[in-house]
Order: sequence, then C-alpha cells, then structure tokens
Amino acid sequence: MKKIKLDIVGLSYSQTQSGAYALVLGEVSGRRRLPIIIGSFEAQAIAIEIEKMTPSRPLTHDLFKSFAEAYQIEVQEIIIYNLVDGIFYSKLICSDGKRSVEIDARTSDAIAIAVRFDCPIFTYEFILSTAGIVIEGNDFVYLENINETQEEKTVNTSTVGSGFASLSVDELKTKLQEALAEESYEKAAKIRDELNKRKAS
Repeated sequence: MKKIKLDIVGLSYSQTQSGAYALVLGEVSGRRRLPIIIGSFEAQAIAIEIEKMTPSRPLTHDLFKSFAEAYQIEVQEIIIYNLVDGIFYSKLICSDGKRSVEIDARTSDAIAIAVRFDCPIFTYEFILSTAGIVIEGNDFVYLENINETQEEKTVNTSTVGSGFASLSVDELKTKLQEALAEESYEKAAKIRDELNKRKAS
C-alpha cells in the first residue's frame, strides 16, 4: 500500500469536546486534512516541542526520546495505519541500525514522539478517503470545530484564551514563561495560541 506523507498544520483547543484538542494533519502533496481529537496532555506535549518550549522537568515523551537515544534507537517514521470506529491506530518504526521493529502506539503519543525525533508521519489512502476533509483556498490556519457539517466546514481562526486578549505581547510572553515554570502546560498552550494569533494578524 502506498504511503501518504502528512505534516502538522494545526493544533488548537476544541470547543466541542471539553478538555480535548484538535490536531490537524495535512497531506503534503494535496489539499486534504486529517483532523484528530486528542487529549490535553498529548496536545501540550506536541505544542511544547513544536514551539521549542523548555519544561522545567522532562515530560514522558522527552524521557522516551532520552531512553531511546541512550541505547542508539532511532524512530524512523510514524504510520497511521488503520481507522476503526473513529479510532486511529498508529505504529512507530524503530531501528537500532541492525534491525527494524514496529511498535504499536496511540496516535497522539506517536505524533508527540515524531516531533521530537523529527521523523516523517505517514498514512494510507483509505484513511484519508474515509476521515479526511478537503480545504478550499489557502486560508487554513486552525480547525476549532471538527463536528461541523460538510456545508459548514470552514476554518475558525479564533482561539481559546480570550482572557489573554487584553494583554500586550510582552505581557503574554511573561505569562508564557510563568506558565512553563509552573508546569501549567495547558495554560501555556493557550497563551501560545494567542501569541500566534497576534503574529498572523
């Protein structure tokens, strides 16, 4: 089966599911997007690495990377290989230079590991055909509500964290550092979203 390469194109708070985030993967050579609902911990783990934030202590996925590197194990790629009853199934393709091993993983954990190892993410055509959406135009930024009907599938660029809207950029950066120091990663992610919103406007 031919693999299709994906990139992370959006990660934001989902207003439709309390405590959940929408991770959106995009087809590298096409216009299809694959939205995946993930938990707040995994969303924070992904966002922290993407934004190159430095937590005061290693997170679980950082520990996994340190452990793997200590034993010369490399994660070569991530494959989202199945979709059953709305649940995505993924695996890590790992190598120690002599043999390659496939390890089953939750998709959110697999993506969090992928961003740390800077390895490619793949899926198959049947998954994109089943769960993917097509984005028209070039204005895709964040997907806030993946439960919209086909007719309503437009991009909502507003971000959660409107409580930070009245703060200046410098104040937001200070709050971000404070949140990281307190290991309040969900708050840090919301502040980061507000900063990104300011940059985009």
